[in-house]
Amino acid sequence: MNHYCTYFDRGFLIQGLAMWRSLSGHDSEAVLWVLALDDFTADVLRDLGGKRLRVVPLEEVEAGDAELMKAKANRSQVEYYFTLSPCWPRWLLAKHGTRSGDGVGIERITYLDADLFFFASPEPIFSAMDEVRASVLVTEHRFPAWLRRYERHGKFNVGVLAWRNDTAGRGCLDEWRRECLAWCYDRLEDGKYADQKYLDAWPERLGAGLLVLGHRGVNLAPWNWAEAVSAAEQPLVVFHFARFRPEGGERWWQSGQLEYGVMPRAMRSAIYGPYVRALLAARDEIAAQRVGFDFPVRGTGSRGGREWWQAFAMRVVFGGVWLRAGDGFWNLRGGLGRWSGQMLAALRRSRD
Repeated sequence: MNHYCTYFDRGFLIQGLAMWRSLSGHDSEAVLWVLALDDFTADVLRDLGGKRLRVVPLEEVEAGDAELMKAKANRSQVEYYFTLSPCWPRWLLAKHGTRSGDGVGIERITYLDADLFFFASPEPIFSAMDEVRASVLVTEHRFPAWLRRYERHGKFNVGVLAWRNDTAGRGCLDEWRRECLAWCYDRLEDGKYADQKYLDAWPERLGAGLLVLGHRGVNLAPWNWAEAVSAAEQPLVVFHFARFRPEGGERWWQSGQLEYGVMPRAMRSAIYGPYVRALLAARDEIAAQRVGFDFPVRGTGSRGGREWWQAFAMRVVFGGVWLRAGDGFWNLRGGLGRWSGQMLAALRRSRD
């Protein structure tokens, strides 16, 4: 039995439910622990999640944790959510790590971002970890050359992580928790960034206890799809749909790819088509019980600054907002969007 965990609020409830449906479809014995960040999310998941989805309200994790509550008081909501990244799996191992009256006994916990979606069994993650007897697993961002500047935010991505319930695994979570409680802000400062930059120290700290997973089909994402195209022999296991959202209705979708390079049409249709169907199914499933529920309306940010106008010019030339037709997504730029990431990188170099 594989135990997974994630956390999200109402704003990512649709993605979270779609992720769970895909995971349970490819791992029939999966148990997903969800830290529900609001009451609405907790109630919906209790109604729809099934017996292998375990809901824990945020208040239960916060109870009696004075250090966590102190951190909550001095950072923004998103920064507090970042702070929960190590606290949540650590709490699970502490509470359910040994088999007790509840019969759980978590031997390994795998963290998943809510905007992931499984296309195949996650078994390659665990078999690779078991083969080298690793206590902790991470995945690199795997940026192509023109995106290496983003490594200042962290060489590794928090989207897929795993810890074995042993001394090294628990110690890793303990140290990461201490770091995030002390400093976890949505900015670059003194070699730190949110919850993510701390992972850069893990290879040296953990040595052979850490596995940097080399499977390119795990945590494939908008920022590394170009790097992975040449590795088609490795099947897609799980994709990270960061920044992907509807732009009002079901016809237009923000790709989240303009900054990195817009993937070719055949590839995006094969990957994003099934995901949109899963998102709409999850939305409809929730709306059947909570009338009027839909995707959140997200702000577009300030339109007065230099960055916004540069991004506007990039959108005009390279696209990045897709027109959906069935499982197909049209960027309407004749393939030009593929070069948006390299062009943006060149513009930034010329400005520096």
